[in-house]
Amino acid sequence: MSLWKKTVYKSVCLSLALLVAVTVFQRSLTPNQFLQEPPPPTPEPQKAQKSSGHLVNPNSFWKNPKDVVAPTPAAPQGPQTWDVSTTNCSANVNLTHQPWFQGLEPHFRQFLTYRHCRYFPMLLNHPEKCGGHVHLLVVVKSIITQHDRREAIRQTWGREQESVSGGRGAIRTLFLLGTASKQEERTHYQQLLAYEDRLYGDILQWDFLDSFFNLTLKEIHFLKWFDIYCPNVQFIFKGDDDVFVNPTNLLEFLADWQPREDLFVGDVLQHARPIRKKDNKYYIPGVLYSKASYPPYAGGGGFLMAGGLARRLHHACDTLELYPIDDVFLGMCLEVLGVQPTAHEGFKTFGISRNRNSRMNKEPCFFRSMLVVHKLLPAELLAMWGLVHGNLTCSRKLQLL
Repeated sequence: MSLWKKTVYKSVCLSLALLVAVTVFQRSLTPNQFLQEPPPPTPEPQKAQKSSGHLVNPNSFWKNPKDVVAPTPAAPQGPQTWDVSTTNCSANVNLTHQPWFQGLEPHFRQFLTYRHCRYFPMLLNHPEKCGGHVHLLVVVKSIITQHDRREAIRQTWGREQESVSGGRGAIRTLFLLGTASKQEERTHYQQLLAYEDRLYGDILQWDFLDSFFNLTLKEIHFLKWFDIYCPNVQFIFKGDDDVFVNPTNLLEFLADWQPREDLFVGDVLQHARPIRKKDNKYYIPGVLYSKASYPPYAGGGGFLMAGGLARRLHHACDTLELYPIDDVFLGMCLEVLGVQPTAHEGFKTFGISRNRNSRMNKEPCFFRSMLVVHKLLPAELLAMWGLVHGNLTCSRKLQLL
């Protein structure tokens, strides 16, 4: 073999040996392992795709792009727990220099100054109320000082049931509260409320003051809470703590509805006009609402809605600025969704007769046929409940359902 051929031969052998050594080093293999069959590769999690390029799946490289099905993006999920832990709310000072703002009454100025503060921390929480199969969640707006009303409701129409007829699920009850409006009373009443909650475990409380204008805060806080903790609750009854409710009639009415339907039923007001008289509790200045009438809305004394609609309502309400009248605000949220509230004769949020002196407002046979009647104080509620569920004989039953 000539010298030139020997030199080429040695160079090729040396290059091959060097290649083998580098490969062994890179794979961190021993020479024995190198000669064996390599183990199957461990699958790695797919890397996030960079905006400047694409990751190619070797299995789909030769496929027609039309044959490759793009993964469906996951729908954005909300928080899994209440996600507001601190109160960080500062005044909107940009309003204070506006001439129209200076002409408003003090309570409207305060409302507008802090209207952007939407959510507050929870003080008392009971997510377990939505656990299991819940057919109807009874939700009652109350204030910290009205323990007697909550107690009367627990003994009457707010009594929980683990299973209603037909195996439709449980009935659970919750009370919605803020904090005491007077600073000097807050610590004392908070201690009493904490004890009440240890006894019954049925109070949701947030760290905002209980006031008339803050009833709207109570609405949006409950809807957010419901959206987080209650994915399987079918229906909601929401009402005040001074109403009479007939649960049997509520359940009979709900038997014809499905939880995914757009059910929102109550004592509906159509074409109601904003009240412009300053001495009225519901007075609204024109700078706050300039339209001639409100959208249809159900009186806040009591209404029924489907669970699916309540979750959509939460997101619709988040698109609107807060309004100081809570039931009107819910009507505005329904308008965003394109949902019309349904009127029902069994909801009497202004009494069975609007004439307060009418004997009909004290007649138990009328109460037995209704779904909701407003308004009764605790002693009146307990007495009427006893009459309606006693040995009551009525000449006829109103067909309202």
